[in-house]
Amino acid sequence: MRRKPRIPPSPLPQRDGVDPVRVRLPQAGGWATVREHLVERLAAGAGVIDTMLADGLIVRADGRPVESGTVYEPGMFVWFHRELPDEERVPFAVDVVYRDAHVVVADKPHFLATTPRGSHVAETVLARLRRDLDIPALGAAHRLDRLTAGLVLFTVRPEERGAYQSLFRDRLVAKEYEAVAPYDEGLALPRTVSSRIVKERGVLAAREVAGEPNAVSRVELREHRDGLGRYRLVPRTGQTHQLRVHMNALGVPILGDPLYPVVTGPVPAGDFRRPLQLLSRKLEFTDPVTGLAHRFVSARVLRAWSAHDDWAG
Repeated sequence: MRRKPRIPPSPLPQRDGVDPVRVRLPQAGGWATVREHLVERLAAGAGVIDTMLADGLIVRADGRPVESGTVYEPGMFVWFHRELPDEERVPFAVDVVYRDAHVVVADKPHFLATTPRGSHVAETVLARLRRDLDIPALGAAHRLDRLTAGLVLFTVRPEERGAYQSLFRDRLVAKEYEAVAPYDEGLALPRTVSSRIVKERGVLAAREVAGEPNAVSRVELREHRDGLGRYRLVPRTGQTHQLRVHMNALGVPILGDPLYPVVTGPVPAGDFRRPLQLLSRKLEFTDPVTGLAHRFVSARVLRAWSAHDDWAG
């Protein structure tokens, strides 16, 4: 069995809490130089790559700049910093609810992505915490949707990250969410919703299809008033948008959802009104490193329930 190649440490430091990009050159290919491969592989364009090479911004594992004529070496690693996009600052704080030598538990606001992806890079929970807590090696053990608020677990030591990620993979974390959605007196609750959900790359909304269920959620009604309900949601699996899809399938889509039941146009940058009313309320697990029993509760409040007119205004 072929061993995975050893990945050398990055010769470049983080920038604004964001790791440099690492590229491994494929074993097979007809490229004569590193430049030829990067021009073909990256969407930046030949002019951008040539400028980066001329400025010494693309480096080898030993930190030496890659030159325009550097011969292609299969398996070679190179690093560079991506040009950070112009990002609208999310004007809400990330609250740290727990920190020890192994983990950080953050209570994230709506609109802030968990980790760098797409157009959200420096304005992410991970990048902010790396900068604010001065923990460059901090990594995410799992993710929340950008529009969902609440508890997220991060790991301090890279060598322990797999142990914490396995908690989520093996369903050893008790997760509880809260949502605000329309109240339907004809909807019998509590109930367990089970279906097969698929999320296609490039398609914004996930969908339910026929087949063996891969998504299971427990839905309970906590209370209701004025045509709205406050719901307790307990996912037993972790499919993309699972709770949002299941609530929509029950006929009570979560307030503020731009994808379910209908995909709406993109919200202008800087518009932080009417956030999705979904909150990761509780996380409970036994620490795989220390053996401690942890139970964390978000202090955030869903405004559509506490102050609906203010949320909708």
